[in-house]
Parts: sequence; structure tokens; C-alpha cells
Amino acid sequence: MGNATATVTRWSRAFVAVGIGFFLAWQVAVAAGLPRAATVPLGVTGFVLHVAFGKAYTLIPSYFARELAVPRAPAVHLPLAVVGTVGAAAAGAGLGPPALALLGAGSWFVGCLVFVAAIGWTVRDNPTGQETGTGTTDAHRERVDRLANAAVPAVLAYLLVGSSLSLAIELGLEPPVVAPGPATTHLLAAGTVALLVFAVGFRLFPRLLVASVRPSLVGLVLAAGVAGPALLAADFRGGALFRLGGALEATALVGFAVAVADLFRRTDRRRVGGRAILAAACCGALIAALGLLFAFAPAASVPPAAYDAHYRLAVGGFVGLTIVGVTYRFYPPAVASQWGVGDRTARLSVASLIGGLGFEVTGLLASAPSLVGAGRWLSVLGAALYVTVLWTVFLERAR
Repeated sequence: MGNATATVTRWSRAFVAVGIGFFLAWQVAVAAGLPRAATVPLGVTGFVLHVAFGKAYTLIPSYFARELAVPRAPAVHLPLAVVGTVGAAAAGAGLGPPALALLGAGSWFVGCLVFVAAIGWTVRDNPTGQETGTGTTDAHRERVDRLANAAVPAVLAYLLVGSSLSLAIELGLEPPVVAPGPATTHLLAAGTVALLVFAVGFRLFPRLLVASVRPSLVGLVLAAGVAGPALLAADFRGGALFRLGGALEATALVGFAVAVADLFRRTDRRRVGGRAILAAACCGALIAALGLLFAFAPAASVPPAAYDAHYRLAVGGFVGLTIVGVTYRFYPPAVASQWGVGDRTARLSVASLIGGLGFEVTGLLASAPSLVGAGRWLSVLGAALYVTVLWTVFLERAR
């Protein structure tokens, strides 16, 4: 392995390690009852986007038949991302001076600029990913690979817009189109994260499961996934555009769930982490159902707990369980030599996370606080086991 490749791999792993640490912090913060303004940064920018950045630095260049043009970019980006997340979470919890929120938003935005610049410069002569790096043995997947690559520029655009709007809000500027709060968060959560899951998932899952996905379904999911978040954010809780955006995002989530379920139906590979990926797809379908409820039902008829269920299903379910399943494939628990850490621990972490989320969402929708509390602390246990497994693997690989 060359020095440049080793540098990217090392810092990519550091990004993932920090991200899964934020996953545990997020679960604990939610279980402890911290306000949404504090937990959302821990879950979305801390957990989800740190892991996404870490894997994107290695996967996206290879998917575009390139090598990362700026190998030190992840090393520059990581501390900026950490400061941005911690600053936003602390400000949301009411800790620190008022300037902390501005520092966090500014640091996060600069880190995103580093990421977009590094990826953009890497793929500058192949911006839509027509060169896919697809090997001859996977030549039948090239059409899907090109469709998936074509969504990546939209992912980068959503990341820049969402991050710049957060900074503008902290600077006291009024965004001309997108309102602060959930609308801006949806640009990052649905526009950047969910769309990246669709794009990377359609390239990665067929190879992991040794099965194929229909190009027509891929095209539908990606087209809806590109357009939906923009409409949601531009007319959040508004009228026709918001409903159209909700319908498109629901189409993308359900279509992706159908694709993943079909891949698992046709594969004979049953490895640790697979159950998490399949459960994540099911969570996506539930998110779609709740999203349609928010878009088309009168606002007064929607209980506030449904929004909490939507948030937890999105971050901890659809994206969170996808990340858990995929990281267990990239970093197999079985390679750990530490006593008590292995496939069994990984399976227990997945079962705890799925069970905890199930109890919590059921409790939220059925107005059963005891179920909510039990589910959240069960999710904390699952996250603690997940962190234990992955950090053990990382430490042993670093020796």
C-alpha cells in the first residue's frame, strides 16, 4: 500500500471511529432526555455524516475510477467536523457562550468545503461518473453503477447548501428560500445522507449479496431521491410543493426498501450485519408512511410523538442500521482476538438496536412512556456493544 493510500485509509478509519463514538453519545443523550436541538447534531452530523465522510473518502474516488487527489484532506477535515458537531450540540443543550453555535457552524462549513473540494478535484475530469471503475467480472452492473454515480454531485450540492444555510442562520442572515430548523436539517438528512445511502447502496449491496438490482428501479429511486429533499425544504410544512416532495421522498424510500428486500430474497449470503441492513430498509418504508402522514394529514391531527418516531426511525433506523450493517461488513467482528468480542457480540448489538428502536417507536405511537424509556436504554446497550466491537477491531488493526 502506497503512502498516499495508507494516509487516506488511516484517516478514513479515524472518521468512522469518531462517528460511531458519536452514535453512542447520541443514544445516551436521547435516553437522558436532552433537547432535540442537542441530540440532532450528535446523531446527524456527529454519527451519520462522520461515518459517511470517512467511507466516502475511500469509496467515491474508486467508484469514479480515481484515487483521492488530496490524501491529507481527511486529516484536515476531521477536527473541523468534530468541533462543528460538538459546538452545535453544546449550544443546543444551552452550554457555553452564544458564540459557540457560530463557531460550530463555521467549523462545520469549512470542513464541508474541504470535503467537497477534495472530492470535486478528484473527479473533475469525470464529474458524472461515466467511468465507474467497474471490473470485467461486474460488467453487467455498469449501467446501475453509472446511475448511482450520477447522483453524487447532488449529494455534494445538498451538503454545501445545507451547511451554508446553517452558518447563515447563525450569522443572523435570513435564507431567501429555506426556513431554519427542520427544513435545513432535511437538506442534510434527506438530501445528503439518504441520497448517499441510495447511491452507495446500489453499488455496494449487489456486490456484498452477489445479486442484481433492476436498473429501472434504481433510476426511479435516485430521481425521486434527488428531487424530493429540495421540495421538502423549500416549502416545509407548506402546500403543494411540500406534498410533492413528501411523495417523492416516500417513493425513493419504499423503492429502495423493495430493492434491498429483493436482493436479500435472492442471496444465499447470511453474514453478521445483514439483518441490520434489512431492518434499515424496513425502517425506510415506515419513514415513508409517516412522511406521507405529515404531508397530507391536517397538522392538528398528527400527534407530536409521531415526529419523534420519524426522527428516531430516520437517524437510528434507516441510516443508523444501514451504517451498522455495512461497517460490520467492512470491519468483520470475527477478526477480533479480544475475549468476548466477535460475531456473537455483533449480533447481540444488532438485536439490541433493532429491539430498542421497535420498543421506542411503538411506545411513542401508542403513548406508552415505559416502552419508550426501555427502548431507548436498550438502544444504548446496542450502541455500546457496537462501539466495543468496532473500536476493538480498529485498535487491533492499528497494531
